[in-house]
Amino acid sequence: MTVTTDYEPIGWHSRGYLPHFDAGEVFQSITFRLYDSMPQRLLEEWKHELASESEEWEDELRYRIEANLDRGIGACYLADERIAALVQSALTYFDSQRYRLSAWVVMPNHVHLLAAPCIGHSLSNIMHSLKSYTAQEANRLLNRRGNFWFEDYFDRYIRNAKHFENAVNYIESNPVRAGLCKTARDWRFGSAWFKGKQMRSAAV
Repeated sequence: MTVTTDYEPIGWHSRGYLPHFDAGEVFQSITFRLYDSMPQRLLEEWKHELASESEEWEDELRYRIEANLDRGIGACYLADERIAALVQSALTYFDSQRYRLSAWVVMPNHVHLLAAPCIGHSLSNIMHSLKSYTAQEANRLLNRRGNFWFEDYFDRYIRNAKHFENAVNYIESNPVRAGLCKTARDWRFGSAWFKGKQMRSAAV
């Protein structure tokens, strides 16, 4: 990934799918998903419906998509522990180098993370590198070809300390909401499990 000292945040921008907010070293809640995790036809219907109802349609669209993702639609390659471990390792590898990672969870067909880009790194470049590497390695492990991730992703910048706390809780409790485990710390592929592990180690 290229790092430039003259990098300037570009603010709101879009690649034709969803709006993104590049604000430099600001924490953002990010969601990206597998290519087949929801029907594109349904997504287009929602976008058309909501855009005609309100200027704030992106928030409602995100809510609908994330609720739909928890239904476990598609091949759910991330339910394979090899692939979940690959993605989790990639997320944590560049923590404190390219971004500051505060929370994450790898679900069967999508990923949530809370991170702030480090100086000189744009969110779009971070996401491109992360998704490109994990897609290539996951396809190799699965002995498959073709699209792995859906091209775009959701991001929402964190406004204040309360919003940050809510984002951490939302991300870490996703497996519980989806009925995959009883407590967030039971889910091995998320920051809550790592926090629990550290607490258990400190208690010994």
